[in-house]
Amino acid sequence: MGGIGGMELLVIGLVALIVVGPKDLPGMFRTVGQFTGKAKRMAREFSSAMDAAADEAGVKDVTNTLKAASNPKKMGLDAVNKAINPDKYDEGSATQKLAKDRAEAAEKIQAATKKLEDGKRAKAAAEAEAAAQPTAKTPPKKPAAKKAAATKSTTKTAAKKAPAKQSPAKKTTARKTAAKKASS
Repeated sequence: MGGIGGMELLVIGLVALIVVGPKDLPGMFRTVGQFTGKAKRMAREFSSAMDAAADEAGVKDVTNTLKAASNPKKMGLDAVNKAINPDKYDEGSATQKLAKDRAEAAEKIQAATKKLEDGKRAKAAAEAEAAAQPTAKTPPKKPAAKKAAATKSTTKTAAKKAPAKQSPAKKTTARKTAAKKASS
C-alpha cells in the first residue's frame, strides 16, 4: 500500500475517528475507497492505452528483434560452429580447406583443454591423497619431556637461590645441620 505499515494505518484511523467522529467515519471510508478505486481504474486505462499505441507503432516488433539479436545463445559457440562448417562450401575450394583446418584446430584445442583439466584434477586428487596419509619417517615430537627437563633446571636454580634469602638465624641452623651431616 505504498509503504504504509500497520502502525501508520492505526494512527490514521484514530485521528480520523477523533476528527470526523464515529457517526460519519464509515461514510468517509467509503468515499476514500471509491476515490482510490477510480484512481486505480484510470491508471489501468492509461497503461492499456499506452500499450495499444506501442503495438500500433511497432515497438513490440523492434523489441523482439533486439532481444533476438542480443540473445547470447545465438551469438555463442553454436554460431561459430555453423560459420566454420566445412560442408557448406564448394567442393575443393580454398574456403572449404580453410574451414576444415579451422574446425580441426578447434577440435584440437578442445581436446587439449580437456586433457589439461583432467590432468589438474588428477594432480589435485593425488595431492589430497598424499596429504591424507600420515608419514611414518618422522617420529612424533615429545614436548612433555622437554618441559620436564626445563622444570628441573629451574627448580635447581631456585634451590640454589633460596638459602641466600634466608634470615641470619636460619642460616646458622642450616650450617649446623650441614656440618652434622658431613661429619657422620
